[in-house]
Amino acid sequence: MQSLQFLSERPSVFMASDLHLGAPDLASSQLREKRFTAWMDTIRPQASGLILLGDIFDFWFEYKHAIPKGFIRIQGKLAEWKDAGIPIYIFTGNHDLWMKDYFTRELGIPVINKPMELQIFSHRCLIGHGDGLGPGDHGFKAMKTLFQNPLAQWAFRWLHPDMGIPLANYFSGSSRKAHRAKDAVHYGEKEFLFQFAKTTAEQKPDIQYFIFGHRHRPEEIQITEQAKMINLGDWIQHNTYLEIQKDTLKLHVWKS
Repeated sequence: MQSLQFLSERPSVFMASDLHLGAPDLASSQLREKRFTAWMDTIRPQASGLILLGDIFDFWFEYKHAIPKGFIRIQGKLAEWKDAGIPIYIFTGNHDLWMKDYFTRELGIPVINKPMELQIFSHRCLIGHGDGLGPGDHGFKAMKTLFQNPLAQWAFRWLHPDMGIPLANYFSGSSRKAHRAKDAVHYGEKEFLFQFAKTTAEQKPDIQYFIFGHRHRPEEIQITEQAKMINLGDWIQHNTYLEIQKDTLKLHVWKS
C-alpha cells in the first residue's frame, strides 16, 4: 500500500475526473474549463491535495516539441496551485493516455499511468481511471493495447499536428458519442468495474474504497461489508467531485 504526499495542515484531499476539455467545441469546452477552475478557487483553502483521475482532455498527445493548443486556464491554475506548494497528481485516462512528461517537467505534477493502491489519511483505497478493468470489453482492451504500443505512438508522431490532432479528435469524439448511452445506464453487478472491484476486494480485504472515473455516472456502491466503489462522475453533466477527510469520503455536486 503506497502513500502520496499531501499537506498535513489542511483537512481535505479532492478528486475529480472526466472534464473532456476540447469537446465537443471550443465554446462549451472553455465554459467547462472556467467552471472547473472556479471550483478549484473555492476549494483551495481546504485542499491538502488534488488528484485528477483521467480524461481531463478529450485528446492529448505530446510531440517532442509541441502539445495540443489551448487549455491555458487549467494549466495556469494547476501551476498556481503547485507554486503555492499544493500537491497535485494526474492519472491518465483512455482519452489522454498519451500524456508523457510535459506536466511533470513544466509543472512538477506526477503523471500516473495505472491504478494504484494507496492510503489517504486512514482510508485504504485503490484508485485509477477505470478503463479496461474487469472482464469483457475486449474490443476496447485491444484498441488500448494498440494505442499503448510504442511503435504506434512513434508512427503517429510523424503525422503533422495539423493532420494528427484533428484525426485523433474525430475518433475521440466518435468514441465518446458511442458510449454516451451506456454511461447513463446502471448495470449493477454486470458492471465491469463492479466485477473488478468485487473480485479484488475478495482477494485484498484490506481495501476499503475503489475509486474510479471513466463511467461518467456519479455513484457509490457497496461491494462487500467492508468495501465500497465510488465513481466520480464527470464535469460535462454532473460537476461532481469527491472530498476525502480524516473520517469521511463524500461525493459533492458543485453549483456555481
